[in-house]
Amino acid sequence: MDVTEPMTEARLVEARTFPPSPSFAERANVTAEAYGRAAADPEAFWEDAARRLDWAQPWHTALEWRPATDGIPRARWFEGGRLNVAVNCVDRHVDAGRGDKVALRFEGEPGDRITVTYADLQRRVAQAAHALTSLGIEPGDRVVVYLPVLIETVVIALACARIGAVHSLVFGGFSADALRFRLEDTHAKLLVTSDGQYRRGAAVEVKSTADAAASGLPHLEHVLVVRRTGSAVPWDEARDRWWHDVVETQPTQHDAQAFEAEHPLFVIYTSGTTGKPKGLVHTSGGYLTHASWAHWAHFDAKPDDVHWCTADLAWVTAHTYEIYGPLSNGLTQVIYEGTPDAPHRERHLEIIERYGVTVYYTAPTLIRTFMTWFGDDLPAGHDLSSIRLLGTVGEAINPAAWVWFRKNFGRDAVPVVDTWWQSETGAAMIAPLPGVTTLKPGSASVPLPGIDATVVDERGREVEPGRAGTLVVRRPWPGMARTVWGDPDRYRSAYWAQHADRGYYVAGDGATRDADGYIWILGRLDDVVNVSGHRLSTIEIESALVAHDTVGEAGVTGVGDPVTGQAVAAFVVGAGRADVDAAALRAEVTRAIGPVAKPRHIVVVPDLPKTRSGKILRRLLAQLWTAEQDRRAGREPEPLGDTTSLQNPEAVERIAAALAAA
Repeated sequence: MDVTEPMTEARLVEARTFPPSPSFAERANVTAEAYGRAAADPEAFWEDAARRLDWAQPWHTALEWRPATDGIPRARWFEGGRLNVAVNCVDRHVDAGRGDKVALRFEGEPGDRITVTYADLQRRVAQAAHALTSLGIEPGDRVVVYLPVLIETVVIALACARIGAVHSLVFGGFSADALRFRLEDTHAKLLVTSDGQYRRGAAVEVKSTADAAASGLPHLEHVLVVRRTGSAVPWDEARDRWWHDVVETQPTQHDAQAFEAEHPLFVIYTSGTTGKPKGLVHTSGGYLTHASWAHWAHFDAKPDDVHWCTADLAWVTAHTYEIYGPLSNGLTQVIYEGTPDAPHRERHLEIIERYGVTVYYTAPTLIRTFMTWFGDDLPAGHDLSSIRLLGTVGEAINPAAWVWFRKNFGRDAVPVVDTWWQSETGAAMIAPLPGVTTLKPGSASVPLPGIDATVVDERGREVEPGRAGTLVVRRPWPGMARTVWGDPDRYRSAYWAQHADRGYYVAGDGATRDADGYIWILGRLDDVVNVSGHRLSTIEIESALVAHDTVGEAGVTGVGDPVTGQAVAAFVVGAGRADVDAAALRAEVTRAIGPVAKPRHIVVVPDLPKTRSGKILRRLLAQLWTAEQDRRAGREPEPLGDTTSLQNPEAVERIAAALAAA
């Protein structure tokens, strides 16, 4: 096939480097030899990683692999092996005499705090496992969890893993329609929800939303309700059960059975404002191997770490780096229910200081928000000296935000571990090893040992350094999603069809490699702006804008233009009190990238629409722009779709108002 579509152009250059400190390198969990060992025998490398876990029965075959060249891809890792994921995350630490170690430090948005040791967690998970069984849940049954960040959310996920049920965590702010789709798609037998949630200082009743989603579903047998806010809620006596009645009355000991390595652990859904979400299936042995090893390796996890991943528990980052990764490695971690500005903008700084957080993992969007709130320096009065490592996740971080994060949160001294991965990959794929890798702001660096990721052209050939292309993974890995729930054909068409002749997984991101082999993410392939035939990276343009002192955040999208086909539209959030100067921003982009990338339209907005995973919804920005143009032309705008899944749905109206006033 003759593919002639040009790839995205890579133009932005970043020359700053930050080598690891000798003291960090001396104590690092993983050294440079891991790359060579993994390259020489990838399957043996992942077998060594799997041996970090406790297996009830060893595997006899590391990998059985049928690539996309033979139809629908099929991977089976650690065939013949049996284990229990919850035992690996809880019981084995108690059995090793570490039951008194703190597993979770919970902080609620109103300020309530709970400390849970590993022994406490074991008792809670045992009770929840008994409760699930009492409600008729068996191995393989699906349980949908519609909760905020609570101790109970972690407990019910681990309880599902303990009895072999398949959990699907859903963000507690999703609409009834979004929740109902997941209940229907998984054919769930149980929904776990709460009476209400705390959101920006207010107790919001959510049980009625859960009821609307659950109404009339014959397969849904029970709704288990956590009392969180004390809100008065509707009640179905035949179906609904209180958590404290069903769970907290159960025995505190539970005998766990082991399950096959390929037994499904959870289904996690991709989200957005358009299109049918895909339910990605992750399995027990392969996923936990990848999650546990990656967390230990690229966060250099130490026994005395206090780990804080700021993601909502329904996001895959929290599955891997807030539940299964840190708990499998026996760490103490912080979980926080609320938003970063409740009741004030210094809440995260207070939490880091209160608990002595050593590893802080968050999204570039939040870092850029901090930049708009705090300017060049953090507010005085907060001791962040406990931090020894920083991490970022969600989308590529702008170099200016990376440097600001290191300076303000990391004393200009600690490593910033930028991670690239997806719901589909299960755990990090491209990330630095902090004791080995020289860091470059804006690049997630190189693939982790055992991961074969690269950048290819339209025909699947590896690109030359400096040229942009499509990010692919050329070899199976343990944490990979095995299929799309109930739709294996979609699994192939969405992720494997483009380079099926080579058996490559296609990530959907554009990227480039530099002369050192570092990979730079250029954004989603469908987020490219095509100006007069030049395919420009939205992330590169955003990085140039954020580098200007007056800009804290930027979202770039392509909008229709009668002359150039598309024009660059930049939605910018100001930083500090300085006015945003459109001419200065255009000059900055021209200097950093070139005149072809200069924004035609610059709109100052109070916020940008973001998913719960911290990604800017650039297509929604384009839709809002088009809707405003339609209104001005007297046309009926197209509907935007469901925006309740956003982290900040109120941003939509505020951006629309800014466009109307522009």
